[in-house]
Amino acid sequence: MIKINIKNQEITINLSNKGDDYISLTDIARYKNPYEPKDVVKNWMKNRNTIEFLDIWERINNPDFKGVHLDPFKNEVGLNSFTLSPERWIKITGAIGIKTSQGRYGGGTFAHKDIAFEFASWVSSEFKLYLIKEFQRLKNEENERLNLDWNVKRLLTKINYKIHTDSVREHLIVPQKISSKDSIIIYANEADVLNKALFGVTAKEWRDSNPNKEGNIRDYANVIQLVCLVNLENLNSEYIKEGLSQGKRLLKLNEVAIHQMSLLIDNNGIKKLSE
Repeated sequence: MIKINIKNQEITINLSNKGDDYISLTDIARYKNPYEPKDVVKNWMKNRNTIEFLDIWERINNPDFKGVHLDPFKNEVGLNSFTLSPERWIKITGAIGIKTSQGRYGGGTFAHKDIAFEFASWVSSEFKLYLIKEFQRLKNEENERLNLDWNVKRLLTKINYKIHTDSVREHLIVPQKISSKDSIIIYANEADVLNKALFGVTAKEWRDSNPNKEGNIRDYANVIQLVCLVNLENLNSEYIKEGLSQGKRLLKLNEVAIHQMSLLIDNNGIKKLSE
């Protein structure tokens, strides 16, 4: 749910990627009557023009709409005794353009944006114009975000595809198998167990070999190595709980690292993402 402010009145909106956006009629009604918004909605729904509008909207958008059940409504419209609530309308006709929900937060009557704008026009033409303008601004922001998400996903797809080409194999190095000598060395820092399993060196060994580089070995890891590192961290935590010695953990983590990195080089499945 998203809230926007129209002439000092907070309006709740349920946005949908499919375009089925619903706006709170209860909130719009509060602009006219902050104390009894339900009565405002009911008064609007008892209007003949409203029923005709809702009828047409449902016939266009709702294949399960029970339009035949409208006859009693049409016969009663205009009588002082005629009343119509959103709940009754939904129950009798199977309407989908209007929805009701209970709850202190997010409860009330909601309607598809087409219907909500029609209701807002009945409440106040000025209010409707401000509502449409703010709603459109919100949708523009949503489209910009979706476009950004699409671009990011496309970029990641290209990266994943590139990982599997021969030209970047040198940037995706499969870890070397840990020697027996390395497995019996006690590493004071558990982080170095992971460094040794994946990169084949400890943090100090890397710094000694790269005196002109700032940061640490993980700062120079590629995305795939970092993903693998996260997996190793989780596994190492479980191995510690199981009571495995550091040496045994190092050997097992190294085997996992070799296996995962090899899969990333040879697996053709990710290439399908670029199709």
